[in-house]
Amino acid sequence: MNAPQLTSALQGRFSPLRFDPSHVLSGSDVETLLEAARWAPSAGNAQPWSFHLRRRGEDGHDQLVEHLAGSSRRWAPAAGALVVNMARREVDDTSMLYSEFADYDLGQAVAHMTVQAHAMGLSCRQFRAFDLEGLHNRLGVRPGWRILTMTAIGVPLRSDTTLPARERRSIADLRTAGVASPRDRHPPE
Repeated sequence: MNAPQLTSALQGRFSPLRFDPSHVLSGSDVETLLEAARWAPSAGNAQPWSFHLRRRGEDGHDQLVEHLAGSSRRWAPAAGALVVNMARREVDDTSMLYSEFADYDLGQAVAHMTVQAHAMGLSCRQFRAFDLEGLHNRLGVRPGWRILTMTAIGVPLRSDTTLPARERRSIADLRTAGVASPRDRHPPE
């Protein structure tokens, strides 16, 4: 069986272990990345996502770095930009759902940004190694919104540009992992 031919924007994508601290992410690069996220599909076209993006050296970048866990603090500050990814779950100060699909839709928007970054010669590394509550308070996140993850965007160090050996779960596993087999659903008596 022939292997599926993925678009190069997916096939060559990887999450770098280190970023080139000399690379400067331009304002037009930022706008293009946000535009890609803006065009992601969302349930009911709710677009329940928001991004707090700060480029390295820009006001507010140090505030993001202050809240990184030790593991991400070793590599994330060198990226051209750090992005706080937020989803709008509730309507303002109520418990009424704004979108029950907010987390999924945010993931779509971040994925669009990630693929666009790769097409532009950039790389993204998504992570959750940061002080969530501290960052939430520092940024003054509005009611109804939740920080879910962060994304570091930049150019990998040259020593990290060789695509690492990666293993992915099989397509057969992707089709069956989340569903019980008929035998598991109706065990013999």
